[in-house]
Amino acid sequence: MQNLKTVVLLAAISGLLIAVGGAVGGMSGVVLFALIAVALNFGSYWFSAGIVLRSSGAHEIRREDDPALFRMVEAVAAQARMPMPRVYVIDSPQPNAFATGRNPANAAVAVTTGIRALLTERELRGVLGHELAHVRNRDILTSSIVATIGTAISMIAYASLWFGGRRDNGTGLLAALLAPIAATLIQLGISRSREYQADSDGARIVGDPEALASALAKLESGAKRIPMPVPESTAHLYIVNPLSGRQIVGLFATHPPIEQRIERLRRLRG
Repeated sequence: MQNLKTVVLLAAISGLLIAVGGAVGGMSGVVLFALIAVALNFGSYWFSAGIVLRSSGAHEIRREDDPALFRMVEAVAAQARMPMPRVYVIDSPQPNAFATGRNPANAAVAVTTGIRALLTERELRGVLGHELAHVRNRDILTSSIVATIGTAISMIAYASLWFGGRRDNGTGLLAALLAPIAATLIQLGISRSREYQADSDGARIVGDPEALASALAKLESGAKRIPMPVPESTAHLYIVNPLSGRQIVGLFATHPPIEQRIERLRRLRG
């Protein structure tokens, strides 16, 4: 269901690009700005793992640094039928984790020192299953495609506002004003959809939905008590919002409500 929702939202944002381009600058404008957006986002996609890991302050560790964590990651990667990812640690008391990488062969998983202290081994396995599900599902690619289309829409809108365009009774102006907001809402909807899917797939990878449900409850509470300063552009990658002090709910949230995620996971126990 979440994969179907993602496809529908991708079709919606693609249709929005064509509609706003046609209203503002015609199809030639759509093609021009789409090509520019692809060029701008290609580097972000290709080098996304390094960018995110550096911005989070993560440092790579070896097996001898934390043998227990390495064994756990190895076991979950084997269950997911993925190569062993690189393992990183973030020196932060906030309990959190994320995975990145454009494909399973170039994956990295990062955990905070706070999550190692808070969760049981069983709960941490559930978290690792969620994170490796993101990589296996190629969610970085999906988010990059969505970001590219969203960038093109915003560029068309801003160009229209600054330089004018084909405006018929204000239709072009209205499209230029509303299109970036609509694109953002669709992007956030896709982000929430991929979180639900990673919860479901991660629980199936480790065969233990309750482990991830229990972990999410602890992580949400810990993130609220101990904020972690990270760039807003990377907050959606974490298993729970690291900027919980400024968390926005509803359509503008990057993560679904924890209560709904837990409820869905507990339904899988049957």
